[in-house]
Amino acid sequence: MSALPFEPAYRLADRAEEQSWLVTGLWSDQAVGIIGGEPKCCKSFLALDLAVSVAAGTPCLRRFSVPNPGRVLLYAAEDALHIVRRRLDGICAAAGLKLIDLDVQVITAPSLRLDLDADRANLEETIAKLRPRLLILDPFVRLHRIDENVSGEVAPLLAFLRELQRRHGIAVVVVHHARKGAGNVRAGQSLRGSSEFHAWGDSNLYLRRDGEDLITLTVEHRAASAMPSVILELAERATALALEVAERGEIAESPAQPRSVDDRITAALIDAGRPQPFSDLRALCRVRSATLYERLAAMATAGRIIKSADGYSLARC
Repeated sequence: MSALPFEPAYRLADRAEEQSWLVTGLWSDQAVGIIGGEPKCCKSFLALDLAVSVAAGTPCLRRFSVPNPGRVLLYAAEDALHIVRRRLDGICAAAGLKLIDLDVQVITAPSLRLDLDADRANLEETIAKLRPRLLILDPFVRLHRIDENVSGEVAPLLAFLRELQRRHGIAVVVVHHARKGAGNVRAGQSLRGSSEFHAWGDSNLYLRRDGEDLITLTVEHRAASAMPSVILELAERATALALEVAERGEIAESPAQPRSVDDRITAALIDAGRPQPFSDLRALCRVRSATLYERLAAMATAGRIIKSADGYSLARC
């Protein structure tokens, strides 16, 4: 047995240390926390954008600076590795980077269970060997077989991640789902499962669909004031997609559109009378970038449209 450390009260610091950031405004240095939101809110895109920016030292979302870049360790439990690669390539294209130049290390194990002692030990050994500045685990639901609604089962897993953060001096990002239909409650309270998730985070990022096309990013910190919400959208970069900060003034209302996305695309191309870039088509069709990207690919495969250096046009029969 040994006594706990203690200090006389008069020797305690009389002011907080200056706030330090991993990503300025978005994520505190060596913070643990959640990227949360309902399905299809681009949580994984945002996590990968953080990975690219921290590894490269370039601004996250082309807006938020990274004072102290470093290696990133990523475990993507839900997406196939080729999808992760394609998304990273798209984010690199948006940032003017090459993926080969970035120190992003991807755990390729088929499974990782934070509720198993052996997997915990393997993860900690990997962190000790690679010494990353940032660990990203996406998503939490694939990392265990516990009941997320039971505080007594959730707390030990989150405590283990906190121990990793303190022992190795790293930031930890966990991607986690929000409850369905929780759009009218406070962002942190919308997280699925136990309230332990909300309480655990030092920095939390919440994504919520804002209509068909845009996404609202809300930021929360334990030890710093939160910045105003930011509006994001998916934009086409090279052959992939990346999140971007959208300017409200650039989002215009459009008249009623034909019902199906394919009909909207066809009508827009007929009205334009010339090839249309992806960004112009997205504004004309008023659909989510991911949806437009998917439908354009399908229509091109079916021979209904043609993609050229000038953009997309209708195929001539």
